[in-house]
Amino acid sequence: MADIDYFFATLSPYAYLAGTRLEEVAAKHGATIAYKPMDIVALFGRTGGSPPKDRHISRQEYRLQEMRRQSDKLGMAFNLQPAHWPTNAAPSSYAIIAASKAGGGDLGGLCHAILRACWAEEKDIADDAVIRECLEQSGFDPGLADSGLLVGAETYAANLEEAVERGVFGAPFYITSDDQRFWGQDRLDDLDRHLAGQAK
Repeated sequence: MADIDYFFATLSPYAYLAGTRLEEVAAKHGATIAYKPMDIVALFGRTGGSPPKDRHISRQEYRLQEMRRQSDKLGMAFNLQPAHWPTNAAPSSYAIIAASKAGGGDLGGLCHAILRACWAEEKDIADDAVIRECLEQSGFDPGLADSGLLVGAETYAANLEEAVERGVFGAPFYITSDDQRFWGQDRLDDLDRHLAGQAK
């Protein structure tokens, strides 16, 4: 069992804004990470949430302001309205699952490369060429974009079921081996403190 189960969506702006801080926190504490991409829209429907487009206008406006503030605070390039969002998150998620099984590359780097492609580089992360590029730059065989599609689909669906069962309702969402739950990139400092034994 991993020290941190990381539930996320490759379309999530807040997963993008997490950058590589999860990996830095894990490395600091010698913790392992299990990457679990999931269908965030399906998760919303299962846990009482709703996609951004279906939320009240006040929530939509606040979301845009908050994303702008967070990206500025973190010094991260960010497009509030990406050209290719929303798009089909399944292909990029399957690639992450295949890369996780294959090993040999930087899995956290791959996740961030895909998220960055969507939120900062105006690329369609459902595009095979974009996924291959992200795989290659993260040290993986770009051919993983075409392999293990059945296993990828099964794991992707299983991740959603596990997320619902374990109390996940958004992304990014981090669960430790002692079932402490942390929702949002702005809770990574709390995760850090918990792993250090400083949180009650």
